[in-house]
Amino acid sequence: MIVNVLTVDVEEYYHAAIFRRGTSRLSGLTLESRVEGSMNHLLDLLRSHQTRATFFVLGEVASAHPRLIQTLIAEHHEVACHGDRHEDVSRQTPDEFRDDVRRAKAQIEAVVGRPVIGYRAPNFSIGRAQSWAYAILAEEGFSYDSSLYPIHHDRYGQPDALRFPHEIWRSGSNSLTEFPIGTTRLLGTNIPVGGGGLFRLLPYAFFNRGIRRVNVRDQQPVMFYLHPWELDPGQPRPPMPWRDRIRHYGGLETEARKLSRLLGQFRFGTVREFLQTRVSQIRVFDPIIEPMAVAV
Repeated sequence: MIVNVLTVDVEEYYHAAIFRRGTSRLSGLTLESRVEGSMNHLLDLLRSHQTRATFFVLGEVASAHPRLIQTLIAEHHEVACHGDRHEDVSRQTPDEFRDDVRRAKAQIEAVVGRPVIGYRAPNFSIGRAQSWAYAILAEEGFSYDSSLYPIHHDRYGQPDALRFPHEIWRSGSNSLTEFPIGTTRLLGTNIPVGGGGLFRLLPYAFFNRGIRRVNVRDQQPVMFYLHPWELDPGQPRPPMPWRDRIRHYGGLETEARKLSRLLGQFRFGTVREFLQTRVSQIRVFDPIIEPMAVAV
């Protein structure tokens, strides 16, 4: 049975791009921290299903909530890096990006007491124009990245990129592995089945069938992701345009139930475990072919 990969972007509800956009015109907005409560809810679910996950943590969250992050280590989850303050890579220069990941990595490692080897960009914001980021990640001690989503989307996505784990950068013996968010292939199009907002908004059967299709037809694991705030229907709801309101708040009430069902029907583990056990399935970097330009 294929072991899929479960990942969590550990951030506050107010870090979400849709929330920021929807409230950008409001002034004097007071935003309370709710990450501990939503994370505790998620951890209870994972304990009940005996499931481990990879948690991509913001540097500022690790500094503000060190006991929460230490709990992840104590319960044998993997802790990885989500940047420092949830700033898009596409808005940073290479020097700014290096400073951001170096600062975040140091903050997280100071809390967990062990090396952090994984990274995910906020809002999947490493696009083709930011391919310089891969060398920086490798130079700063990261072994893998999970910032690529091979779909069409209004804010991110590279639909012609490789769909499964592969080397995305190499220089001599130094390399960086990419693990894209899960998609299935239908009528020549990549269909997203890797979680996120769509998991809240679409019927559960859509993901059940999509993940099974990848596991059985492609014999590959699905990279699945979520945010702790997606299990928090009681979070503040300031006024915002209706489209943003639907995208941010839609499905919060049923997320925990759907996630519990998913964990009961599929096996999940961490990115680190996958890399340790299935290295032979990672497509090796070919310097003649630009990996992000090859369709699968």
